Amino acid sequence: MTTPEPSPTPVRLLLADDDALVRSGLRLMLGGLPDAEIVAEAADGAQVQQLVERHRPDVVLMDIRMPGTDGLAATEALQRLASPPQVVVLTTFDADAYVLRALRAGAAGFLLKDTPPPELARSVRAVAAGEPVLSPAVARKLIHRATAPEPEAQTARREGARRLLSEQLTDREHAVAVAVGRGLSNAEIAAALYMGVPTVKTHVSRVLAKLDLGNRVQIALLVHDAELLDGG
Repeated sequence: MTTPEPSPTPVRLLLADDDALVRSGLRLMLGGLPDAEIVAEAADGAQVQQLVERHRPDVVLMDIRMPGTDGLAATEALQRLASPPQVVVLTTFDADAYVLRALRAGAAGFLLKDTPPPELARSVRAVAAGEPVLSPAVARKLIHRATAPEPEAQTARREGARRLLSEQLTDREHAVAVAVGRGLSNAEIAAALYMGVPTVKTHVSRVLAKLDLGNRVQIALLVHDAELLDGG
């Protein structure tokens, strides 16, 4: 993932986690950054939408497991807003069963709770700038460990995803979609496919529109469903 330049306007953050120590740690790591501002905190998913509507954060760092309304339900609810913030799921490996569902619900990516502070800061800036937090190594490890469907359902999902990608996209758009699935940035896709960055952005926008998807992470998940990341 490329490192976005610090924004002249601070990124507005909402922290959603039922563990006060986790929120305190995030506040210490992010609150002192010159280009980030923590505008609200939630200890339950039920509080998130109201706080989002009141404080208008750019990014919500969302825990999956919270009492009452969990992070998955809160993420789904936010996607129904007219202008939802970007959601980054905070997780541990033992929450894998929920990660894939959260990403399908519209989350822009996920971070492990032990992510080093510099990487956490870069990730927040990237998401605020419209780039997904989808490190290829971590993303693949989590997605492949997520709850897998039964073999018949997996085959149907694979064939459906492949058919959708092949029927709706041009060859160039298809190649860009697979590159997004590998976690490449626009600049990396441009270098790999010998095209300009503006052209890559255009192709990504067309892929999103043609497939009726909300963000790059959902492109990556569709490519994953089609089992195209290893040359399949």
